[in-house]
Amino acid sequence: MMNVYLQTISVNDDAMMTIAPQVDEMPREPSGRLSFAIDIARDAGQGILAIRRQDDLRIELKGDGTPVTQADRGAEALIRRRIADQFPKDGILGEELDRLEGTNRYCWILDPIDGTKSYVRDVPLYTTLIALMKGEEPQLGVIYAPATSELLYAQVGRGCWYSRGGGAPKRAHVSQVTDIREALLLTTDVESFTRDRSTDARAVYDQLASRCHLARTWGDGYGYLMVATGRADIMIDPEMDLWDAAALQPILQEAGGSFTDWQGRPTVHSIDSVATNGALAKEVLAVTHGW
Repeated sequence: MMNVYLQTISVNDDAMMTIAPQVDEMPREPSGRLSFAIDIARDAGQGILAIRRQDDLRIELKGDGTPVTQADRGAEALIRRRIADQFPKDGILGEELDRLEGTNRYCWILDPIDGTKSYVRDVPLYTTLIALMKGEEPQLGVIYAPATSELLYAQVGRGCWYSRGGGAPKRAHVSQVTDIREALLLTTDVESFTRDRSTDARAVYDQLASRCHLARTWGDGYGYLMVATGRADIMIDPEMDLWDAAALQPILQEAGGSFTDWQGRPTVHSIDSVATNGALAKEVLAVTHGW
């Protein structure tokens, strides 16, 4: 018999957060667009991995001072061509190339290399992020970490699934940690709490880090993958773009966790984000709320 439960927790007076049902079941075959998203994430990820293993990686700086490589642009161009061939009416928004307006309500959100700073240093914690939105809401998300051969994907209402090394997908669940003193806290860059906010928010990180058992900068999309698979309990970022966030919300929610902005709103249209295992959401948001 399937074991289904639904948990709703109060975040604050203005927001409620619903944790997705967790269902014990055999993996279902991914639907058409999800299966397609998995395929293009894998293909793009394997391409960027192959480029990284070469000796001629070319690194440029964008206007905001962040790095970009030929692998970022080449992977996004590949994904866009595949989408245009398969779903020509869908829109596309990516980090590296211009937005393509669609003629229906679907829009693909792409981050070909989330964690380019890790990528250029050959640190394996970079990922390819792909999401599909219908209107303003994400419908599915894929995180593929080519250097560690990890794949995590979810579609709203169909659960979150994880595989490593090409193995069969298994249901992904967040951790069961309920005491923040036992929690692992992740972030991408501690200095960004000061550098990338109009008001210095370093106190947010410091408060959370002082309460948690352990804090590490295993960040970008890989940190959210760790929360969704139960290896970390909290992931927080003070700066986010849509291509950073869109794939993460369905993954975290379908894994039984939470993905919100710092005010507790379950949205991908915000400047910041926090993901938890659900059980710790209220305590974490008590720190971030108001910033």
